[in-house]
Amino acid sequence: MSTQTDTRKKVTVRQLAEMKQAKQKIACLTAYDASFARLLENAGVDVVLVGDSLGMVIQGEETTLPVSVEDMLYHTQCVAKGLNDSLLITDMPFLSFTSEEEAVLNAGLFMKQGGAHMVKLEGGVDQADTVAALNKNGIPVCAHLGLQPQYVHKIGGYRVQGRDDAAAEKMLADALTLQDAGADLMLLECVPASLAAKITDALEIPVIGIGAGIDCDGQILVLYDILDISLGLRPKFSKNFMTDVHGIEEAIKQYVSEVKSSKFPSMEHAFN
Repeated sequence: MSTQTDTRKKVTVRQLAEMKQAKQKIACLTAYDASFARLLENAGVDVVLVGDSLGMVIQGEETTLPVSVEDMLYHTQCVAKGLNDSLLITDMPFLSFTSEEEAVLNAGLFMKQGGAHMVKLEGGVDQADTVAALNKNGIPVCAHLGLQPQYVHKIGGYRVQGRDDAAAEKMLADALTLQDAGADLMLLECVPASLAAKITDALEIPVIGIGAGIDCDGQILVLYDILDISLGLRPKFSKNFMTDVHGIEEAIKQYVSEVKSSKFPSMEHAFN
């Protein structure tokens, strides 16, 4: 076994904030089981997300919507068993936070029984009260703006968000509101690189990008996309890290290295 976890500090919310201040890039990836979780941690991944993307890459669904609380709890428990030091985030699946009470109950389940350190939920200013309720109960929160896959039918597909001035201004305002409500981390998905840079600069909390350009405080991708084994087409903002390497572990290490050195994402993986 690698000695990576023997020499690194346990990644915490406070450490992520310190990394932002020190301008140290945060490397994040999804995982859905203990074996891959261990590989990610040993490769130096700071944050591991049990994404509801499992609905598409594990279950073969067309969207993330069918994923249940039970699915997320099971995969969180699996991933937690493979980690010692990386910070573990779990997605709140579709319709699992329709009220503050439900959100606290389900998030508490992911932390108490699943071993998560933080939960992630999609939504703008409309979720500020929910974020505040989670914060009040000691549950760290990663907010999620930009393209929100749980809203795929509402927005008419997987589209870049925030391209016009009004939408950009609203996204920035939503980000500041969610930060004020107690969010500890912000994820921006599929937004113009210039807008992501503006939001990253405006927020005190770390901003993680996926298809949001190089200026975010960190990057996240779906593990199966970087290994080129996802069903369907790989998104423009992702990259096949299996090219020119000799195995999965080397590909993950290459991803971490490119994120940490600001080599990834390049302009071809960003949006204007």
